[in-house]
Amino acid sequence: MKSLIQEGTLMSLKRLAVSDDQRVVVREVLSRLGDRWSVRVIYHTAGDPIRFSELKRKIDRINPISARVLTRTLKQLEKDGLVYRQVYPIIPPRVEYSLTELGRRFLELAMEIIDWSIENQHDFEAARREFEAQAVPQ
Repeated sequence: MKSLIQEGTLMSLKRLAVSDDQRVVVREVLSRLGDRWSVRVIYHTAGDPIRFSELKRKIDRINPISARVLTRTLKQLEKDGLVYRQVYPIIPPRVEYSLTELGRRFLELAMEIIDWSIENQHDFEAARREFEAQAVPQ
C-alpha cells in the first residue's frame, strides 16, 4: 500500500508540473463537472441527436431550466467540444444536439464520480459527524 501512495504522490507531482495553459484547461473541465447544469445537459444529450425543445423538456422533468441558461450551457459545451450542434438548412431551421466522442468520455468519467460519491455517501456523512463532534467545545 505504501508504494501505491508513493507512486500516487509521484504521479501527482508530475501533474503539477504542467504549463499554465494546461492548468487553465484542467480548471475549465473541472468547472463543467461542478457546475449546476453541464453534467445534466450532457447526460440528457447522450444517445440519439435531440432537439432543443425535447432536451429542455427532459431536463425540466427533474429540475426546471430556463431557455437562456440551457442555450448558454449548450454553447459552452459546444465550445469545449463536448456537444455537437447540427443545423439543418430547412424552413424553419431544425437544430439537433448530440455528444461528441469527447462528450461521451466525459459523461463516462462523470458517471463514475457520481457512482463513487453515492457508494461513499455514508462514509462522508460519518466523517462529517465525527468532525463536527470534535469541533464542539466541551
